[in-house]
Amino acid sequence: MKQSPLEKIFWSIALPGFGQLLNGKIVKGLIFITAEFMINVKSNLNQVIIYSFRGEMQTAIAETNYLWLMFYPCVYMFAIWDAYRDAGGARSPYSFLPFVFSAYFGTIGLIYSSTLRIFGALIGPVFLPIIFLCIGTFVGLAIVSIIKQMRKVAGT
Repeated sequence: MKQSPLEKIFWSIALPGFGQLLNGKIVKGLIFITAEFMINVKSNLNQVIIYSFRGEMQTAIAETNYLWLMFYPCVYMFAIWDAYRDAGGARSPYSFLPFVFSAYFGTIGLIYSSTLRIFGALIGPVFLPIIFLCIGTFVGLAIVSIIKQMRKVAGT
């Protein structure tokens, strides 16, 4: 039974490496799962998520190991893109751009998560990177759309 590239994206969102396992790329999948697990443990991400969902942003910020968590957006988004590409979803030569901009913006969100306030409230090291990641996705999609329009006008 053939699975869609979109399904691989959702499995990779659940845990980086699952999409690769579904694509039959066992070694690559295990590498992504190991990297995700190591970054998760070293950055205290699960505890930070719990504090963030409880609204304890100062505690979440204090518990975050930013040196390790800085790896997470890039590894996470690369694993998602890789599973999508291996499943045949990357038909456009620019399909990587939304994933790249998501990783970049997510990392920027993480950098500013301990100081940036929105409507007077700290958003923290979990929610601000997610917000920025979504913004990065839309920026990447917009750039892909602009490139396609420019190529269409140029006739290539």
